[in-house]
Amino acid sequence: MPTPDRSLAQALAEGAVVLDGGLSNQLADQGCDLADALWSARLLADAPGQIQAAHTAYLRAGARVLITSSYQATYEGFAARGIGRQEATALLRRSVALARAAAGERDDVWVAASVGPYGAMLADGSEYRGRYGLSVAELERFHRPRIETLAEAGPDVLALETVPDTDEAEALLRIVEGLGVPVWLSYTVSGGTTRAGQPLEGAFRIAADAKAVIAVGVNCCDPADAAHAVETAAATAGRPVVVYPNSGETWDERARHWHGGSAFDPALASGWQRAGARLIGGCCRVGPAQIAALAAALAPQPGKTAVRGGGGQAILGRCS
Repeated sequence: MPTPDRSLAQALAEGAVVLDGGLSNQLADQGCDLADALWSARLLADAPGQIQAAHTAYLRAGARVLITSSYQATYEGFAARGIGRQEATALLRRSVALARAAAGERDDVWVAASVGPYGAMLADGSEYRGRYGLSVAELERFHRPRIETLAEAGPDVLALETVPDTDEAEALLRIVEGLGVPVWLSYTVSGGTTRAGQPLEGAFRIAADAKAVIAVGVNCCDPADAAHAVETAAATAGRPVVVYPNSGETWDERARHWHGGSAFDPALASGWQRAGARLIGGCCRVGPAQIAALAAALAPQPGKTAVRGGGGQAILGRCS
């Protein structure tokens, strides 16, 4: 399969790049049953064609970065389903291959291998709380095997996403240094703090000296929290910023149900871009229609000069 003719970092230096939306909601709309602890990762074994079709839906909507279905895919999670290490490795690799296949002959589409937090493996909503009671070293041991497998599968970038606290961010950044694959680091936040209650300034600053990081920001947060996060990341991280909020609805883990109305407005993206956003999309419950509207809102207008990249800019995007 062709790979992009330039790096994502180079593209971000030239202007905004549109990220995809929520993979799980698109799979559900395609009729897939995601009532499983592996969530969308289960389909890597059971229905890979559905995953590729979901990626294609976002590509047709205007997304230029496709995030893989590996958010909740871990060796431990697969083992709990009776899937051995060799098969789990093949499934992790397949997640990258499916996104690449969806891109087809396009050389202007990037594949981001999703690395979800430890809490995603627990499947109990703890990625929205953090503070798992594990040390940085323990988190590093958990994440390293699958990150190395995903890196070897040849994505254009690793998406270290929905990170709830700085301990997990530190563990992830220890692993990726020296892998030779660029990454973005994206926290899930509430108000002006990480989900674990840490100030955003310090959380974003962790990535400032990490050579592998090409962007830092937030995802799977309320759209109302995005603007402040973008501004803070742009001011403190010295990197392009990534931001991909969810719909603003609330997930009830016990009832396994979303409630509330959607607050995701594609028109907000231009404001995020002015604050430094460069990769722009959506997370949970944001579908192809919203991504298409967002892509249209961010398209260069005749007679206007596109905003160029530089240090401390933002990337907007999604959650599996």
